Amino acid sequence: MQQEPIITQQKDGAVLLLTISRPKALNALNSRFFKELNAILDQLVSDDSVKVLLITGEGKAFVAGADIAEMQHMDESQAQEFSRVGQDAFARLSSLPFPVIAVVNGYALGGGCELAMACDIRLASENAVLGMPEARLGLIPGYGGTQRLPRMVGSGNALYMLFTGENINAGEALRMGLIQRICPPEKLMEEAFALAKKIEKMGPHALKTVKLLVHEGLQKELEESIRMENERFPSLFSTDGPEGIQAFLEKRKPNWKS
Repeated sequence: MQQEPIITQQKDGAVLLLTISRPKALNALNSRFFKELNAILDQLVSDDSVKVLLITGEGKAFVAGADIAEMQHMDESQAQEFSRVGQDAFARLSSLPFPVIAVVNGYALGGGCELAMACDIRLASENAVLGMPEARLGLIPGYGGTQRLPRMVGSGNALYMLFTGENINAGEALRMGLIQRICPPEKLMEEAFALAKKIEKMGPHALKTVKLLVHEGLQKELEESIRMENERFPSLFSTDGPEGIQAFLEKRKPNWKS
């Protein structure tokens, strides 16, 4: 008997919504999740019909962490592979050539917070709870959390969260810069789709180039990254630029080409 998928898909025009559907396990991340995610990513890399990706969780959690039950009997070799698989999947998610938005509808702890950080921007419900509690289990984050978190919130805030294992509410996450917007729970998905539709109207090559420059630029010295921007800037004058400029002058909506 074939198992129901952990990740469900819903398409609205050029916006794709992925919902993690293990509500009884608070959407905890296990090996099957990463297998399904990688299969979806294989398709998305070459799918020109998707312009924006939304990721959320079913029930009261976004993702409450990695599946502790699956980790319970791992030896060091198995643990390293479990970490590598998650890191590779989140790196692939982060490198998709279009915007990816985490829609944090509840608990985003440990691996759930790491999944949210692998997305480009994060919307959260007013009742969202975020945290990195691994040290309470005698562990460390394994899906990139020790590296992405300080890059987003600064080393002091990151180390406080990692050292104490304390959870933070949506307001504190917003203050730190871990999330970009807070929404009422009943309006979260509506506002997420509205944001996705707003982004979808931008030039597709411009969005792809912005994402590439920001991600790559953060790994370089400022002078080098600014030079990289200068090198990429003219490429838009043979893709989105002419149509965007003409539409602006003619006071109409642009007709973008993929």
